Amino acid sequence: MASSTVRSRRPAGHQGLRRGETASGWLFTAPMLILLGLFLVVPVLMALWVSVSDWGGRGSPFSGGVSFVGLKNYAALLLGGGLAEADFGMSLKNNAWYVILVVPSQTALSLFLAVLVNRQILKGRGFFRTAFYFPSVTSSVAITVLFLFLFSTTGAVNAALGWLGINGPNWLNDPSGILHFGVTSGPAALTQGSFLGVSFWDWIGGPSVAMCVYIIMAIFTTSGTFMLLFLAALQNISGEVQEAAMMDGANGWQRFWRVTLPQLRPTLFTVLTLGLIGCWQIFDQIYTGTRGQPAKTTITPAYQSYQSSFLNQEWGQGAAIAFILFVIIMVFTLVQRWVLRERAVSRRRNRPYLEAAERAAARAASPDRAPAASEGAPR
Repeated sequence: MASSTVRSRRPAGHQGLRRGETASGWLFTAPMLILLGLFLVVPVLMALWVSVSDWGGRGSPFSGGVSFVGLKNYAALLLGGGLAEADFGMSLKNNAWYVILVVPSQTALSLFLAVLVNRQILKGRGFFRTAFYFPSVTSSVAITVLFLFLFSTTGAVNAALGWLGINGPNWLNDPSGILHFGVTSGPAALTQGSFLGVSFWDWIGGPSVAMCVYIIMAIFTTSGTFMLLFLAALQNISGEVQEAAMMDGANGWQRFWRVTLPQLRPTLFTVLTLGLIGCWQIFDQIYTGTRGQPAKTTITPAYQSYQSSFLNQEWGQGAAIAFILFVIIMVFTLVQRWVLRERAVSRRRNRPYLEAAERAAARAASPDRAPAASEGAPR
């Protein structure tokens, strides 16, 4: 009876211990939760209110003179048909091409660099890792100023092109799209139709020559950081897997494509997600450099949000741009997660392995093996 009493008391003591651990956990995390609430959650909620109000930047956004206007600020950006819609459409077009060109390029380059410095045969691997990573820890403002000098009309880039007999462009003052190939006007079907105030001809024209400078700069500065992520993932891959693939007759490319790359899927998702978020949030390079010029071909949603709020005093539209940008990032992240999800092996790809297993089983059970087995059996 005493033993049953002890057993009945154990669960109550165990639950009390768990409650104490829970209370201790909340106590230790309370300072960080308070900081996040004050400096993250509260400002986000305030910005959300500003995006649906007519606050003009003076006084408190919660004062009695501030009215609720619903989705008016969002409609002005997406359906207004005026300058706000045209500027927002141009910023989306510029940033979309920036994302399309930067994210795949920096991912491929960082993976190549990680594979390169992970090779045991390479001498001075520590030096190359530091050299490739160094641009990532340099101030973005300093890097931007450096690239402004390099890509100026009389800069080092045009000087190097001149040695090759190429007349370099006026990089930071050329608004023409690189996919227009020098054509100044397109067909009427593309120039007359528009989306978000920007003609289809401009949408398909690619980034401007000036925007290409920021694209090159982004690839140069971010590849080192992502190289370290891929390098850490590569060093966690067991060498036995590579040896097994070599014994099966796989060449170098097959080992990378069929063995190494599938095991890098989680790291690949992280790199693509961070690259996607960083590209859609580009601001300081534009602010330090061309500030949206020439002809607004380097303006981005993040810079337009700053411009609408702090320069034009249209705080509602500036906050609305920020939340539209948040929705865009979330949608792209979810799509990317769906594309990189784990998939079951299809029957077509699994058929060679099944056929090989069936042939091996058939050889094991073939009649020519039966006499050998009977000869070895005791009589």
